Amino acid sequence: MTTLDLPRLKSSELGSLACMCATGVLLIALQLPIGWVAMGLGVALLLLASPHFRKDILLIYLSLALLGITRIDTDVGYGHMAAMGLTLLLAVAIPYFVSRYVYKDYLVRFRWHHGRNWYKKEIFYVFFTVAVSYLLLPYYLSSTGAYLNWSVEPGLSFLTRLFIGTNALGIWDELFFVSTVLGILRRFLPFGWANIVQSVLFTSFLYELGFTGWGPLVLYPFALLQGYVFHRTESLLYVITIHLSLDLVLYLALIHAYYPDWIPLFL
Repeated sequence: MTTLDLPRLKSSELGSLACMCATGVLLIALQLPIGWVAMGLGVALLLLASPHFRKDILLIYLSLALLGITRIDTDVGYGHMAAMGLTLLLAVAIPYFVSRYVYKDYLVRFRWHHGRNWYKKEIFYVFFTVAVSYLLLPYYLSSTGAYLNWSVEPGLSFLTRLFIGTNALGIWDELFFVSTVLGILRRFLPFGWANIVQSVLFTSFLYELGFTGWGPLVLYPFALLQGYVFHRTESLLYVITIHLSLDLVLYLALIHAYYPDWIPLFL
């Protein structure tokens, strides 16, 4: 099969994946109660699926349920960071440990490095990401008012927590969506379709986090690219580096949005 051939799955399995996408949009992004209905229907359809499909896709649904019951936002208070951090940790850990120690199939793996030096074009792409982020993020934050979804207060403690939180979420995004979710989906779908589904979930999470307005128009292609880059390089370290380079620009752009005179780096 090529990457965008129609997947050879049962109708119940395709329906469950469609419900998974709906869960991402309705429950995670929009935080609507009907999202739980979409999740319930998706899980119910798993009863009609093949055993292998059922047990693996259920792991993604379990993680989505954890995200659904947790307040996902940019609050960097100590209590909220601890609570949200625990949820995000469990969302990654449950599929990993169940796959490794219960199913014993090692489906969820974290492939950190491909065992070679980065090519020049890969290094260039990191700098290209920084350049595009520099041009786009400040405009996006100011034109949509999305920067108001983050609090930026003066003081070393707050700014340090904001920096840690921003980068920790970037790392988690890649661990969960690009490595865990995409890794599970690729067992049953051609890469192209698996990447489309993980990108819907990736974008939904970032929308809930605070990237509102026209953010999804940029976030979805970014999620697709991250999945594609990981598919080509098989290097989690590389896609995390790309993401963290963007997050550094985001961090500086947020400070600039609140205090333009502090960091006169942006146009």
